Amino acid sequence: MNNAVALNALDAAAILIVLAAALGYLNHRFIGLPQSVGLTLMGAVASLIVVGIDRLLPSSTVSDDAVRFIAGIDFQTTLMDGMLSFLLFAGALHVDWSEMRRGRWPILVLSTIGVLISTMIVGGGFYALTHAVGLDLPLVWCLLFGALISPTDPVAVMSVLKRAKVGPTLQATVAGESLFNDGVGVVVFSIILATAISGEAFSVTHGLELFFIEAGGGVALGLATGWMAFRAMRSIDEYNVEVMISLAVVMGGYALARQLHISGPVAMAVAGLVIGNAGVAHAMSDTTRDYLIKFWSLIDEILNAVLFLLIGLVVVTIPFDVRLILIGLTAIPLVLAARAIAVMLPLAAMRPFLNLGPLAPPILIWGGLRGGISVALALSLPDGLSRSVELTATYIVVMFAVIAQGGTIARLIDWWRARFGAGAKRNDEGHAPKT
Repeated sequence: MNNAVALNALDAAAILIVLAAALGYLNHRFIGLPQSVGLTLMGAVASLIVVGIDRLLPSSTVSDDAVRFIAGIDFQTTLMDGMLSFLLFAGALHVDWSEMRRGRWPILVLSTIGVLISTMIVGGGFYALTHAVGLDLPLVWCLLFGALISPTDPVAVMSVLKRAKVGPTLQATVAGESLFNDGVGVVVFSIILATAISGEAFSVTHGLELFFIEAGGGVALGLATGWMAFRAMRSIDEYNVEVMISLAVVMGGYALARQLHISGPVAMAVAGLVIGNAGVAHAMSDTTRDYLIKFWSLIDEILNAVLFLLIGLVVVTIPFDVRLILIGLTAIPLVLAARAIAVMLPLAAMRPFLNLGPLAPPILIWGGLRGGISVALALSLPDGLSRSVELTATYIVVMFAVIAQGGTIARLIDWWRARFGAGAKRNDEGHAPKT
C-alpha cells in the first residue's frame, strides 16, 4: 500500500515556512549565528539526520520521502521565475544611486567581464579536475559549471553587507555588482546550456548577440516599468495602492520579461533602483515610504529564510560518490582563485581612475558568496553524469561560501582594518587617488 502523501504548492510552501520559522527561532534564541549561516547549517544537519535514520533503520522511508519532497520543488520555477524577482527588487530598493554612480565602472566591468573571466577560468580548471579523477566531462559542460558558479548571490551578499561596516561607495559597488552579475551569469548559463544540449559548435558572435539582447532588453524593461510606476506613485498619495503598484512591477514585469525572452533579473534590479531612489525621494509621502520599505523588508526576510533553508535541505538529493565529493572540495579553491583574478585584474586596471580602498579586495573576493541562484541553475540541468557532478560541486562550494565565508567575513574585515590601520577607514569611499 502506498502511503505517500501528494503535496501541492500550498502544502510545500507551508512546510518550508514552518521549518524556516522554527529553525530561525532556535537559531536566534539559542545559537546566535547569522540567519543565512544558521538556517543553511541547520537545514544541512536536518538532512544528514534524515539520511542517518535510513542508514540505522533499513525499513525507514524518511529519506526517500524527503528526496521526493525536495525533488518535487521546481527550483528553476520557484527561485529563478519566482523568488528571485522579489529578492532582486527588494535588494535594489536599498542601494543608493548616487553612491552607485561613483562605482559604476567597477560594477559594469565586474558584472560582465569579471563573470566571463571567472567562467573561463573555472571551466578550464573544472575540466582538468574531472579528467584527473576519471570523469571525462566535455569542456562545454565544464564551462557551464563555470557560468553557474561565477555570479555572486545578491541575497547572500546583501546579508554580508548588513553586518560589514564599510564606506557607502564600496557598499553600493558590492551591492550593485551582486545585483547585476547574477543576471549576466544567468544569460551566459542559458547560452552555454543551449550549445551543450544541441551539440552544435559555439558561436561567439551569436552568443554576444543573445547576450546583448537579453541583458540590454532587461535594462530597457526595468527602466520602463520603474518609470511608469514612479509616475503612477507620484500622482497619488495612498500607501496601499502604491505598495500594490510596486508588487505589480515585480510580478508583471518579470512575467513580461519571460514572454519577451529578455533578462528578468536585470529588469527587476533596474526597476528596484528606479523606485528605491527616484520613487522614494520624489513620489512618496513619509507614510507611504515607511510602509513600502517595511513591506519589502518583510518579503526579503521571509524569502531569505526559505531560500537558505532550501540550500541546506538539498543535500538529501545528492548521490554519494567519493569522486564527486573530491571534485567538490577541490572546486572551492578553484572558484576562489577565479574570483580573485576576476576581481583584481579589473580593479588594478581602474585604479588610476577610481580607488575603492584596501577593503575592496577582501569584501569583493571573500564576501562574494555563492548561494541559491547557483543551486537553482545546477538543479535545472538535465539528468545525467554532468548534472550529478556539477550539482555536487555546486552544493559543496555554496555551503562553504555561506557558512565559512559568510560566517567569517566580519572578522576578516576587522582584521584587515587592524592591519591597514586608519587607511582602511579613510580610503573605502571610492575616490580617485590623489597625485
